Amino acid sequence: MSKPKKSVARQTRRDVRASSRDHSKLIASVDRSLPQAPTPVRREPVKPLTAGQKRYDVAIASKDIIFGQGPAGTGKTWYAVQKAAEAYKAGLIRKIYVTRPAIEVGEGMGFLPGELDEKFAPYLIPLKEAFCEALGSGHYEYCLKAGVIEPVPLAFIRGRTLKDAWVLADEMQNATKSEFKALLTRIGENAKFIVNGDTSQIDEKIGGSSGLEDAIRRIGNHSQVSVITFGRSEIVRSGLCQDIVEAYEGPKPK
Repeated sequence: MSKPKKSVARQTRRDVRASSRDHSKLIASVDRSLPQAPTPVRREPVKPLTAGQKRYDVAIASKDIIFGQGPAGTGKTWYAVQKAAEAYKAGLIRKIYVTRPAIEVGEGMGFLPGELDEKFAPYLIPLKEAFCEALGSGHYEYCLKAGVIEPVPLAFIRGRTLKDAWVLADEMQNATKSEFKALLTRIGENAKFIVNGDTSQIDEKIGGSSGLEDAIRRIGNHSQVSVITFGRSEIVRSGLCQDIVEAYEGPKPK
């Protein structure tokens, strides 16, 4: 009678050891699949290059909601990403949310392949490039997987409370009034919203009524809100970019 009992006990011990080995392999596999965070690319704090960026820098340091408006190439998005990355690395915030309205040329988001985050990815390419410069591509991918950087389509932001975080809202000249209300009313404790846009590039699909212009009129004079306007002379992308902006925003050619 004792032999069967010993056999069962022996087999049980073997099953436990095998299960433990399998679990260890699984854990090791998961660990290897997670990207390692390398040393950040940018080591020194970012410094403003223009008068507009200096005002922007002061506003980011002192206000809760910052509107940055002005032509392409003035560094609105790039500078906001660098400052957000610095705040995260300094331990001042836990998360960085990024959003923008889904206004497309041609096919809509619903026709793009993949899940929602994959559909939204093309809209965030300019922010991704700036994040990779601030953090390094490996650290950026790590932050995405860990949920430190969270892309949120503007249409899905309702009902959330965004706290202990910075929210970077880009290309917001194409957001509607209702989208702006949904976004701005999400602000929670220890949150900072940086909202950028270029009102000269309002898309016809929103009927020429920009939520960005409306929001600035409504709350632009609030004590915890700052509106920074960049001029064409402050374009830092390239001299040619400045010439192109002036060609499109100046007098119409005859």
